[in-house]
Amino acid sequence: MVKFYESSFSYDYPFPAVSLAYFLRYPNPYAKHVLSTDVIDRHFDPDSQRLLTTRLHLKRSKLPPAVLKLLPKGILGSNSDTGQSYILEKSIVDIREGWMTTETKNLEWTGVLSVVEKQHYKRPVQPHFLGGSSGETQDNLKHGKTEVTTSTTFVSRFGQGVPRAIRRKAEVERSGRDTEVDMSDDNPPKKGFLSSWSTSSLQRTIEAIGMRRTREALLKSKDGMNVVLGRLRSGGLVEVLEGMRRDREAMYGPEGPWKRAWKQGKSIEDDE
Repeated sequence: MVKFYESSFSYDYPFPAVSLAYFLRYPNPYAKHVLSTDVIDRHFDPDSQRLLTTRLHLKRSKLPPAVLKLLPKGILGSNSDTGQSYILEKSIVDIREGWMTTETKNLEWTGVLSVVEKQHYKRPVQPHFLGGSSGETQDNLKHGKTEVTTSTTFVSRFGQGVPRAIRRKAEVERSGRDTEVDMSDDNPPKKGFLSSWSTSSLQRTIEAIGMRRTREALLKSKDGMNVVLGRLRSGGLVEVLEGMRRDREAMYGPEGPWKRAWKQGKSIEDDE
């Protein structure tokens, strides 16, 4: 089963500022769940004049409780208790033509729910943006809009490719039964309310829950970008970096996450 969600909005900032803020958006007051961001690959294509970047985000995240209630115990293994998940992000920026495309997707729990979000940023057509006087160019950098279109695809493959005996055991677990299960074809287990759901019904329910959560996350993401853009407008890159420092301290304290982890590891070694 597949679900789609689309939305369009705009930032009251020019495209160069928005494309820069996108790469500087973590941390911010609306993204305290983002633990780290690493650049895996980045290169500039001289032929197309485009910047291509691949990044990996580590976020504090779990499957929604409503989804966990639908799944049999133990199907996620230890990953369900870690509270962290990796997000892969790929982006292409064409500053000359004034557009940027991004794609993010989860790397955890893909068998339960795969979420792929694609965004297209573009500046409205502005005559003389590249031509004209330097005063006109500076005015375009201070004022303007950037249009954003977001499309998200939700795919749940839960239950696909699972042997019949395992599916039956999962159905019994969902129905809350603790009795011994006969896995033979001649003695199917008695079905409860949840176990009577078909695989497609469970997939649709999981996708719908993921869609509701994504709508909420998209609003917070926009708010976080506006915070970074506001800092960029008021104090330039220096204010953005200072804001990131303040947000990091609010999340992890003045020492930061890595120094704190190093100290904890050092104290364990000293005890030994």
